[in-house]
Amino acid sequence: MMTLVLAAMMMAQAPDWILVNGNIYTVNPRQPKAQALAVRGDRLVAVGSNEQVRALAGPNTRVVDAGGRTVLPGLIDAHVHMLGLGESLASLDLREVASPEAAAELVRREAARRQPGEWIQGRSWDQNKWPGKEFPTHAPLTAAAPNNPVYLTRVDGHAGWVNRKAMELAGITASTADPSGGRLIRDSAGQPTGVLIDRAQGLVGSKIPPLTPQQLKEALERAARECARLGLTGVHDAGAGMNVITAYKELIEEKRFPLRTYAMIGGAGGTLDEYLKRGPEIGYGGGRLTVRSIKMMVDGALGSRGAALLEPYSDEPGNRGLIMLSAGEFERVCDRALDRGFQVNTHAIGDRANRLVLDVYEAALLARKEFLRNHRFRIEHAQILASEDIPRLARLGVIASMQATHATSDMPWAEARVGPTRVKGAYAWQSVLKSGARLANGSDFPVESPNPLWGLYAAITRQDHKGNPPNGWFPDQRLSREEALRSFTLDAAYAAFEENEKGSLEVGKLADFVMLSRDVMTLPPADILKTEVLRTVLGGETVYEKR
Repeated sequence: MMTLVLAAMMMAQAPDWILVNGNIYTVNPRQPKAQALAVRGDRLVAVGSNEQVRALAGPNTRVVDAGGRTVLPGLIDAHVHMLGLGESLASLDLREVASPEAAAELVRREAARRQPGEWIQGRSWDQNKWPGKEFPTHAPLTAAAPNNPVYLTRVDGHAGWVNRKAMELAGITASTADPSGGRLIRDSAGQPTGVLIDRAQGLVGSKIPPLTPQQLKEALERAARECARLGLTGVHDAGAGMNVITAYKELIEEKRFPLRTYAMIGGAGGTLDEYLKRGPEIGYGGGRLTVRSIKMMVDGALGSRGAALLEPYSDEPGNRGLIMLSAGEFERVCDRALDRGFQVNTHAIGDRANRLVLDVYEAALLARKEFLRNHRFRIEHAQILASEDIPRLARLGVIASMQATHATSDMPWAEARVGPTRVKGAYAWQSVLKSGARLANGSDFPVESPNPLWGLYAAITRQDHKGNPPNGWFPDQRLSREEALRSFTLDAAYAAFEENEKGSLEVGKLADFVMLSRDVMTLPPADILKTEVLRTVLGGETVYEKR
């Protein structure tokens, strides 16, 4: 029987409640498995055998019998967009549409329920799933909703598809110039087709009425409850403004937020200036909110050919993608962050973008001899890495924040974008781990599903939900189950400076854990997709229970 890990053997107070008869994976290398755990307040006070933990119970201690079910540390998604998820849960879902015409039919039905002039929004279309794999035009949307402006966000969030009404409101014509860091897709006559890449999305997006404070809170609460339902106890929100941070605080104070959030300030601007004056905000609301990092954007996405590549796209010669941030501006943000104790987390997908980030990080760190300090700078996505750049992650202490389901979503077309040689450095999780770097996993929801069990499945199989390809896409890059679980727990916590508070089930840590219907660490991989979350516990409180 494994040894009981107990911070204070002579506990003066009994636990509030204990969980027994569990199949517990602790992600604690000193005690990998356990049967039971004890909770007092919001902390774990014991982890061990049934006998050891039962012996601590007092007359008022509540006992929960897990019935042999699997218990994991609370799962943490290291890269999400909470507001995007909240909005997507209340807008058109285009993830499964099979053609532009099918998307337009959903828009037509929505327009029939709307007043003329009301905006119609949706998310998650992907031209790579459609016949011909070409970008759509405004024509079907214009026919479906001639009197309503329509804005549909691509699955990766890096392209928008709009109708004529939306372009008219934005004043987009053939003479409209491409903005810096963005591109208007045009036809052979130079007319905008209705697809806006990266920063060009703002030409129309800026015309959409912003959410009211109440709508913003409702969207964030909706997203948080969906996370709790799926077994997430923590997320890293990749790009939040002061309005979102304020909404988080209000929801926490109103006890309407069943989640822990590590919020990244969304780039340069007023929110960043304010926080650089006041310094990091850590553990607000009993550890429900921390603001100590800055999210920067260097390039676009691979699917919309905005990711910045060292050599041109294999399927679009002459195009090397978009750099959305100058090295000089980027360096200034890194310098200010280091001066004020903030982490920098930078979106970089293409190999050119990743090299730029590593170069700027290295210069900033060397200038301050930061190698001796705990900066934990991150690259968000790190999807395509030149082989010579992979060892630099560990050498510089840079964390790779990657998303397993991006690989299984992109694998049908990724090689067409970058060719057979560069694709070997794409979604290269094992190469990153073997270099000695840390790997934090996530989903980038709502780009991908927020279900972390789908992420575990993708990480260990590199297959789609039908089991294709048979051995996995570049199977040498698959993660073991232990590596995958750690990337969604302890290493995700490390990426937020929170490994001493969460990420494993150990005495003294927060009582964040999830109970599952199946043992995802031993069952056939396909059955992970059938596994359900039965209970999600946050700080000792059950925030979701399947009925």
